[in-house]
Amino acid sequence: MTTTAVIVDAVRSPMGRGKPSTPNKPGGALCGLHAVELLAQTFKALMQRNDVDPATVDDVILGCVNQAGEQASTPGRWAWLAAGLPEHVPGVTIDRRCGSSQQAVDFGAQAIIAGSYDIAVVGGLEVMSRVPMGSPRMGKDVFGPSAAMRYGGLVSQGIAAELIAADFGLTREQLDVYSARSHGLAGRAADTGGFDREIVPIHVPDQDGNVRVVDADETVRRDTTADVLAGLRPAFYDAELSKRFPTINWSITAGNSSQITDGAAAMLIMSEERANALGLRPRARFHAFSVAASDPIRMLSAPIPATEKIIKRSGLTLDQIDHYEVNEAFASVPLSWAKQFDADVDRLNPRGGAIALGHPLGASGARLMTTMLNSLEQSGGRFGLQTMCEAGGMANATIIEKL
Repeated sequence: MTTTAVIVDAVRSPMGRGKPSTPNKPGGALCGLHAVELLAQTFKALMQRNDVDPATVDDVILGCVNQAGEQASTPGRWAWLAAGLPEHVPGVTIDRRCGSSQQAVDFGAQAIIAGSYDIAVVGGLEVMSRVPMGSPRMGKDVFGPSAAMRYGGLVSQGIAAELIAADFGLTREQLDVYSARSHGLAGRAADTGGFDREIVPIHVPDQDGNVRVVDADETVRRDTTADVLAGLRPAFYDAELSKRFPTINWSITAGNSSQITDGAAAMLIMSEERANALGLRPRARFHAFSVAASDPIRMLSAPIPATEKIIKRSGLTLDQIDHYEVNEAFASVPLSWAKQFDADVDRLNPRGGAIALGHPLGASGARLMTTMLNSLEQSGGRFGLQTMCEAGGMANATIIEKL
């Protein structure tokens, strides 16, 4: 008999701006909290919401990109212990770049389907105000000379976003209109209670011992318009790269890119058999998985082959899927994906994405899935497809079915 993996619950922290405090300027809402403590509060809230003995959890699988400083030593393990949960439950950290926690979710579900686990807690963490992006590199060339030589020199994700915009004929105006849409949709979802079930409040102490409760995303700018975004300068312009890539129009700005963010997310998943035995009502089941890779120069294009692969594997058509969650690393990523598949844009990131909500790297995969699950339940949809671009030209894709 085939084992089915199901989602029992999914939560996330509010998204905080990934800015550290300085003597003259306050940082983001979550920057005063140690990364492990943020995740510990998220785990604790998840387990308190569900009538499951935490001692029966087989493993804690966590996605985290910048495994340095506070995030260096299997933070999922230490967060589990910091939450006062049973010490015999182990933990492991996954790094598939921006898709790290989507991969953590997939690995957990696949272990359940294989019969290796019955119950897993999966999720992700990134506190970018305290562990800045690129921290583990320490100024060294982590790619080695041979890979760089093979591709004539490697480039940043911002340049990849520019190349994708050029390849798909996306204009600066289209990128900015889409980005303003992201903020508008996220603001509308927040104002109508669309995020209420997924966000758990986080308690942040200050230096004087006072505690502030953060219970809403601080990243959404409801008054953003395409005209406002049009005034921003290109963020990645490089005269030498203009010679190498003459098709680039230099359209990527801070406004049509994802935000640097602090956040955590966690999901409780298990076999359907175990959920039934415990009298729990699963919220969704995992339907299909895929991973793919493409050109590491145009490294943000891999959601396209990942989607092609998962659609073929699932037996579904794109029209049968009610919600498309394509991570908004840059506006050119979801727009190129939608153009490639002639997808219904109304189904694409209908609650906004990382441009509005932020992109706490290792936490984003689980955050997207948490938001997609709630959206499917509240809209009456059945199938959701999530895919994320990842550095190095990789991508994950996952299809869930609401139950």
